[in-house]
Amino acid sequence: MSKSTTRQFQTPRGTRDLLPDDYAIHSHILSHAQEEARLAGFGFIEPPTFEHAELFARGVGEGTDIVEKEMYIFDDRGGDRLALRPEGTASVCRAYLQHGMSNLIQPVKLAYHLPIFRYERPQAGRSRQHTQFGVEAIGVRDAALDAEVIDLGWRIAQSLGLSELKILLNSIGDVQDRQAYVPLLKAHFEPHLNQIAPDDRGRWDRAPMRLLDSKDERTRPFQAGAPLITDHLRPESQAYYESVKSHLEALGIPYEERPNLVRGLDYYTHTVFEIVPAQVEGSQVTVLAGGRYDGLIEQIGGPPTPGIGFGMGLERMAHHLREQGLAPEMSSGIDVFIAALGEGSDIAASRIAGELRSVGIGATLAFGGRSLKAQLRQANRSGARLAVIAGARDLAEQRVTVRDLQSSEQWQVNLDVLAESLMDQLLDEMIDEFSTDFEQILDEDSPDLPYTQAQD
Repeated sequence: MSKSTTRQFQTPRGTRDLLPDDYAIHSHILSHAQEEARLAGFGFIEPPTFEHAELFARGVGEGTDIVEKEMYIFDDRGGDRLALRPEGTASVCRAYLQHGMSNLIQPVKLAYHLPIFRYERPQAGRSRQHTQFGVEAIGVRDAALDAEVIDLGWRIAQSLGLSELKILLNSIGDVQDRQAYVPLLKAHFEPHLNQIAPDDRGRWDRAPMRLLDSKDERTRPFQAGAPLITDHLRPESQAYYESVKSHLEALGIPYEERPNLVRGLDYYTHTVFEIVPAQVEGSQVTVLAGGRYDGLIEQIGGPPTPGIGFGMGLERMAHHLREQGLAPEMSSGIDVFIAALGEGSDIAASRIAGELRSVGIGATLAFGGRSLKAQLRQANRSGARLAVIAGARDLAEQRVTVRDLQSSEQWQVNLDVLAESLMDQLLDEMIDEFSTDFEQILDEDSPDLPYTQAQD
């Protein structure tokens, strides 16, 4: 095949490569989320990437957009009808049933981070593959547990430094509440069916509550005056909702009631919530969202089992961090760059790099036989703090030159103490940086600390 006709492959539509700077911010988000989940007693689980398609049809809901339009479904060679995972909750609930987790102390608290696949029109904030961090607390129906899960989501966002956020909260009741409420809601929208958006017109019959949080401008004018589910909750459902709010207040968690918040999956009951930027709202800016799903495990073949959880898209969270200037600076992980000069020095440079890595010092070296000047230019771009210049003449005397890449100072170190010397130098620099940062915090936040005055 000639060069002119060779195909240049690109990522499939709606997907993207996770490049090193993207990976760094994803790792940053995950480290915070995993630590907050650990502090709340969540263990970690990883279900398979594909499941039987019926699991999602029964769990997520036959009439949802996810099942009808967005799932990647295929038949494998054994004839099984399978689907790439379009969300995490149904898979975790299936695992809870399959592995007999109802015999464990309840609730069973599980956290995960997984690739999620949905065939939808790519747009800002939406892609066909994204990564989700989520938690599920299964086996107990308790307002205190609802508040704990919401608190966990709030603490993750706070730990990442996000500010100007708010929690939107609602109760959508249970099946009995909705049996009385939905006819009233359908009656409200029925006279306007010819004016609302076509997608919402389809939801009027199979999922009418979705019309309440439609973002389509053709439907939104008719949301005003619609009956609210919170006005039609049975006394026990209303009491549960009030208890959730009381627990949030006890935790000091701010929230804003939003009676038209319903979420987009059929399995939700009672508590639903979203964490969104305070100044902007909409489906494309939600930071984290979830709710209670007391009927889901029963829908997939298990006994009645309550549960609550949330999902957080890492790509969307990364977008918010970048917007607020909170993305971590990408680090190469390299502390020392080794430059080689002269015959046989490349072998010595490799040996030095290996010895440094073995004691926990990040080290790399120049490749390709470049000049010393070119190697030092590369060292300056590498992110390393120090350079080790392994010249053939110095190596013959069992020593190397160490160069501080920030100050350009140089000194010589014997090979037998090189690792120890570099470790001390790097540690001293870390202490200096920490001291400077701490002094800046004191100057900015506490210029007149009583303790400091007392010491004076």
